[in-house]
Amino acid sequence: MDLEFGGRVAVVTGAGGGLGRQYALALAARGAKVVVNDVGGGVNGAEESNGAAMLVANEIRSAGGDAIANCASVTDFAEVEDMVAVAMQVWGRVDILVNNAGILRDKSFAKIDLDDFRSVLDVHLMGSVNCTKAVWAGMQAQGYGRILFTTSSSGLFGNFGQSNYAAAKMALVGLMQTLSIEGAKHDIRVNCLAPTAYTRMTEGMLDHRAAELLTPEAVVPAMLVLAHERAPSRAILCAGAGTFEAAHITLTDGVHLGVDADVANRLAQSLGRVMCRDGSFVPESGSVQGLNEIEKAAASGIN
Repeated sequence: MDLEFGGRVAVVTGAGGGLGRQYALALAARGAKVVVNDVGGGVNGAEESNGAAMLVANEIRSAGGDAIANCASVTDFAEVEDMVAVAMQVWGRVDILVNNAGILRDKSFAKIDLDDFRSVLDVHLMGSVNCTKAVWAGMQAQGYGRILFTTSSSGLFGNFGQSNYAAAKMALVGLMQTLSIEGAKHDIRVNCLAPTAYTRMTEGMLDHRAAELLTPEAVVPAMLVLAHERAPSRAILCAGAGTFEAAHITLTDGVHLGVDADVANRLAQSLGRVMCRDGSFVPESGSVQGLNEIEKAAASGIN
């Protein structure tokens, strides 16, 4: 079946170019009304302008779609609230939020300035928090919502020179895990997408052949699946060059060693068994870790 979005209202941040532009165009082409948000800055967050968002909104309207341009900074909660209020005034609801806005300030941890570290967290993490908070109550009230956070392989697996970016992107996974639990009773489904694409943010990092394969368009199907009414929840999809994977936060089965004075030595000797992935699983919530530990302690007979 085609993934249609007729009657849905979507907010896409960082939609003035790259991935965000493709997301906005794809949602609009499938019937969604779209708030095209972009502060208009460069990849480092400078040079603000509302022109980029307006160009994409005009492109959508020229193709017969419905769109509003917005240049709110995702780091300013009051501006984000105003953006959502306009969408509610014009269309009466917000069904989909795609948190895509981001900046890069890459340096090794030894060389990075703490202000640059905070700036990246402020845009990626707090920007997503601000936008999500602004739509959350409305989604609860209407009993429907689809929220997408943009994570990254840098956060999931690490990447040299991106400690700030990686920290923000992994924090979004934790946010997704909790909000998916809290939103379930209101049919608010929350997911993460880790894209690999050649955009302004990755320009200069990839060779010509990789750039040809890693088009923003190739990531769009994953976004559509995670934003649709039939979306899963608590998924971490990875996408690039037409390939799609899933990442999982798993817990190993573990080994009970007791609490006596020699446990540290036995843990050092048993670390391979503790870290063995055989029998690992994806916990339904954070409490599962404690339950697993208590069950093993009760069953072991070791003091």
